[in-house]
Amino acid sequence: MANIPHDNYTGGGRGSPEVPPPAIDPEANGLTEPDGSAEDQQPARSLLIGPAVVLVLAGVAVGGYYAYRYLNREPEQTTNIQGGQAAVREKRPVPEVRFTDVTGPSGVNFVHTTGAAGQKLLPETMGGGVAVLDYDGDGKPDLLFINGSPWPGHQPKPGEAKPTLKLYRNKGGMEFEDVTEAAGLAVTLYGMGVAVADIDNDRRPDIFVSCIGKHRLFRNVDGKRFEDVTDAAGVGGPGSLPDISREEFLRWKPPIPFGSSATFLDYDGDGRPDLFVCHYVTWSPAIDLSVSSTLLGGGRTYQQPQQLEGSLCSLYRNVDGKRFEDVSAKAGVQVTEKEGTGEKARVRNVGKSLGVIACDPDGDGWPDLFVANDTVRNFFFHNQPDGAGGRKLVESGFPLGAAYADNGRPRGGMGVDWAEFAPGRCAAVIANFANEPLTWLEKDRQRLRFTDTALPVGLAGPSRSALKFGTFFFDYDNDGRPDLLVANGHIEPDIAKIQASQQYAQAPQLYWNTGDGQCYFEPATPEKAGKDLFQPMVGRGSAFADLDGDGDLDVVLVANGGPARVLRNDAPRGNHFLRLDLRGDGTKTARSAIGATATVKAGDKTFTQTVAGGRGYLSQSELVLHFGLGGVEKVDAVTVRWPGDVPPETWTSPAVDKLHVLNQGEGK
Repeated sequence: MANIPHDNYTGGGRGSPEVPPPAIDPEANGLTEPDGSAEDQQPARSLLIGPAVVLVLAGVAVGGYYAYRYLNREPEQTTNIQGGQAAVREKRPVPEVRFTDVTGPSGVNFVHTTGAAGQKLLPETMGGGVAVLDYDGDGKPDLLFINGSPWPGHQPKPGEAKPTLKLYRNKGGMEFEDVTEAAGLAVTLYGMGVAVADIDNDRRPDIFVSCIGKHRLFRNVDGKRFEDVTDAAGVGGPGSLPDISREEFLRWKPPIPFGSSATFLDYDGDGRPDLFVCHYVTWSPAIDLSVSSTLLGGGRTYQQPQQLEGSLCSLYRNVDGKRFEDVSAKAGVQVTEKEGTGEKARVRNVGKSLGVIACDPDGDGWPDLFVANDTVRNFFFHNQPDGAGGRKLVESGFPLGAAYADNGRPRGGMGVDWAEFAPGRCAAVIANFANEPLTWLEKDRQRLRFTDTALPVGLAGPSRSALKFGTFFFDYDNDGRPDLLVANGHIEPDIAKIQASQQYAQAPQLYWNTGDGQCYFEPATPEKAGKDLFQPMVGRGSAFADLDGDGDLDVVLVANGGPARVLRNDAPRGNHFLRLDLRGDGTKTARSAIGATATVKAGDKTFTQTVAGGRGYLSQSELVLHFGLGGVEKVDAVTVRWPGDVPPETWTSPAVDKLHVLNQGEGK
């Protein structure tokens, strides 16, 4: 397919607080109490923990719960609650838009490494992410895959190559070449998440990788190679994987940092991208192995987060494009609670954070943060003045209704994204554990308040069964409405032995946005979207981009311990589109323009999107804003609201079906 024209355009809270988990003693080779009160427990996850006797007794009850939820799926007709009445709506026909697996011919041959060697350590279940970035500035989106590694003390087999990050340069026409070595990224680490931004405003995207152990920051040098600037920048975190024998490693007690998703954002409006990093749980091999976790009939399972202490998120303020300052405590992103009362009450870390999305629900120009947590309440960090001329992030999930879903209980939150899914209606979507539906936190139209409306928008029933990780909004058919994709896959390879309704590898899910207020989302099927997209995999990270330059959005999916997949979107050419590459001036606004919002006006229609850094799960999609326009053939204007206290700018009459570069200072 022909590339689209390119134009450097310059013209004219609910619920009660969680009961804390007990302190974990790595010396005690036994079982601890669950994390949280009975009200906070998730039956879907408790099946895999505890001694064999408890599992045998609980297996019938919990297994019965699973069977009940599985066998009582929602009927073919969609039920929507409106005004207290149950309204029945016939299914909407989903358009035919085929996704074709082009992984092999594309040249992408990445296979993720978990490091698993029989002990079943928790990080082995979590997968890795993928980032879309134009590292060489040629206008074509490249792909960076984040890999795991063997654990310390691993003895490689003869001829066994070390797993590394993998960078694939886009040659055009959906063809890629492996440039990892030449780019200086043949680095072995236990990577998890990735975030991309131009940290020094030199017009080259730089890369942050969150890890088990020391995080890494790679600076882009002239669009040709990357250099590790972690130590100079000060973003490595509090510790590293120890370089010791395998036996010593399995006995290692001190906690090792467990990074997950990350995002860049300019939280203080100084024109430099700052860095927010999620951390999952307090973890070490000894902690992991000290807690019994067995299958029915024996055999160890992977550990559950209820059994582990929480952790803390980190925020690094970009000082001068080279150095970062850890402002986590001062800015307010370290969430803790006391166990009990009094001065001697133990303070615990609340978060078990896996996903983050920067967005601006209150429309004040300052980026806020949704953080998806696993088995504890979600966070919403509201960006506010700190009273001393700076900014702070106030955790406001409880009072604003973002902490829990509609049942007032925590779920197993993984990935998260944010979008305006209908005119004037915005929501954050959170991908949850198996037998939990997607959480759909819709913003009230009149105030900063959120309500879970997964049922009326049509997502509660269809999304319930799968174990969900990567998720993102994208308009795959260019009709002007953001659709939703979810990557699925279980954490336990042997799950089918105890739950016939669950499989380790699971099919992704695609939801088409109907635009119908009675029920906004309809599941797409292999008959409508092609069988390639729905091939089961142990899905984790995911991203989208127009990889072949033909004007529709393609998909990249990452498997835990398996091969990644590249899926070409073969959408019909009937609908129009507009692609906007927003670029800050490097002074008032960071070059990457993360947090900038573009509003496209075409007659009586408006379309709004915000440039987002990391999104979904462990991943980052392209920074270019892709607007499907449906039948719209003429755009009247594009208005860009830059983040912070910066005046907006407007560009008039940009041509449709093209990519436009909008440079700050060149609008009106």
